[in-house]
Amino acid sequence: DLCVGIEGFRIKVTTLRRDMSRPSYIGLLRENRTFRKLFFANEISFIGDWFTVIALFLIAGESSNNSPLAIAGVLATRSFTFAPLEPFTGMFADKYSRKSLMLISNIFSFLILISVLSLELLDNLFSVYLISITLVIGRAIFDPAQTAYLPNICTEEELLTANAIISGGWSAAMGIGAGIGGLAISEFGVDMALWIDSITFLFAALIIYTLPEGGPKKSNKKEISIRIIFKEILDGWKYIRYNSPIRRVVGAKGMWASGGGAQVFLIVLIGMEVGFGEIAAGIGILYMARGFGSGFGPLAGKSIMTNTRLRPYIPGIAISISGIFYIAVGIVEWSFMLLLLIFISHASSGINWVYSTTLLQERTEDEWRGRVSGSDNLVITLTMGISTIIAGLIMEYELLELRETIGLTGIIQILVGFLWLIFSSSNEKKYFDSKEKNLFWKSIEIN
Repeated sequence: DLCVGIEGFRIKVTTLRRDMSRPSYIGLLRENRTFRKLFFANEISFIGDWFTVIALFLIAGESSNNSPLAIAGVLATRSFTFAPLEPFTGMFADKYSRKSLMLISNIFSFLILISVLSLELLDNLFSVYLISITLVIGRAIFDPAQTAYLPNICTEEELLTANAIISGGWSAAMGIGAGIGGLAISEFGVDMALWIDSITFLFAALIIYTLPEGGPKKSNKKEISIRIIFKEILDGWKYIRYNSPIRRVVGAKGMWASGGGAQVFLIVLIGMEVGFGEIAAGIGILYMARGFGSGFGPLAGKSIMTNTRLRPYIPGIAISISGIFYIAVGIVEWSFMLLLLIFISHASSGINWVYSTTLLQERTEDEWRGRVSGSDNLVITLTMGISTIIAGLIMEYELLELRETIGLTGIIQILVGFLWLIFSSSNEKKYFDSKEKNLFWKSIEIN
């Protein structure tokens, strides 16, 4: 018993030392120059993204007499384009320069928007969906490359902080971009929003051009053919299948998306009804609450994500809390209280997002990171697309009222959160206990 007590005490000391070595948010941005440049490149392009997304929602509504299914189609086409591409772009991130892929992504998106504006293509529902699809191709190239790139420019101690900053930055950019974008569209029109977005892609590309390579290792770069591409993708799925600590976490974001995909769409319909000024401004304000919440959660919840007792349960608890607050959204009067409820729900989902992303990066070897990230994105985008389309059909054919549909999405999230706690948390606890014991014996050997 004494030996067990001493071992437990030393494990806690080892964990405490490791947590104390994690840099602060400001410290990481100040000390890690490469990460700082990547962060600012992301912020610039992310802010511009939301100018275009809000514009696409509005044009879809105008082209279809505000059909819920047509508006849901904007998000669904994004998700269903993203999902099948992710296994391929994830594999590319394991085989080609990750910096080059991020650069190509931004240049491609810049050229698409310039072409749309020059040729005046944005005038009907089909063109809205086509532009949504082509812009997602650029994002599908970028995301796995960045996720795989991050562990090569950050230490293990910096990784959780870096992911929290990236997520917080994405969320702040959503809040700023959606809020200002909605107001700008109300004042200056859709074309101005797209011009702003195109310029942000160009600025981001210029910053990314100055970054170091950041992997993959030369030994991982092999000749590519169609047969090899599919073999590499299948190998990635086998790697996940036979690696249970990774397999568990790959589903965490997708579990949130079972209700979250519909919620992201339903926010647009709420914005059309709630009366925060013009429709574009109302949608923008609600997305601003969503964005700021998603960013605040991981930044404020760093101590939760590093708490050894809570770590096995974080995904399940975070998903369930997200659902609870969306049930409240469906119940309360839609005033400024609505913004607070959306903020808190997405703060909780943001913790799940950052935490699960960090776990995958920590548990995955460098040569597999792109494919694991691609598979993770495949699960969430496919689930989001299905969730969005189902919600769109429910609203289009008036099977439920808007408030009832919102409440249903919250119930789904609570249920899947409990499923995580029942089926995965015990295995996560065993994994973390084993990891801490290995660290303890390793420290004994070193001493």
